[in-house]
Amino acid sequence: MRTEAIQRVRLVFTLFDADGNGVLEADDFDLMAKRVVAAVPEADAARRDAMVAAFRTFWQTLADELDTNHDNKVDFEEFKAVVLAPERFSAAVGQFAEALTAVSDPNGDGMVERPTFMAVMTAIGFSEPNIQSLFDALEPAGTDQASVPAWVEAIKEYYDPEAAGIADHLVAQPAG
Repeated sequence: MRTEAIQRVRLVFTLFDADGNGVLEADDFDLMAKRVVAAVPEADAARRDAMVAAFRTFWQTLADELDTNHDNKVDFEEFKAVVLAPERFSAAVGQFAEALTAVSDPNGDGMVERPTFMAVMTAIGFSEPNIQSLFDALEPAGTDQASVPAWVEAIKEYYDPEAAGIADHLVAQPAG
């Protein structure tokens, strides 16, 4: 397991802990879903609903895999154990990636515009310089749009324990 993967997962754990109490709970994922959906008001109801469902599935997968004492809470060590195990979590990550990119592409043209990308990633809690760095790494078209498939792959890479690369833009200090 790469150090970069642990850093990425530590950051996303902190972001998903929306109420800041040090553990993940269903309410954290509901709050995060509301923030993301609010960031893209032009998305249709089906895309918004899919995003909310993906956040719930993400949480349910964590709870099903980790919450052995049924207290409806997941701490960082538990989170790291399942999130960085592709055989246990890749389906939830895939659904999440597809829903996040779909809600961010309200017209369905396969491209996400920089302002929408910024709004969604800010709603999740990533820092602006890192979001800009990631968007640029997605090699946007001259129209300041990035391809949805490239973003889907970056999200999947974020949770890959052996990957280092584009997803690390969200963790590392951007140059310049």
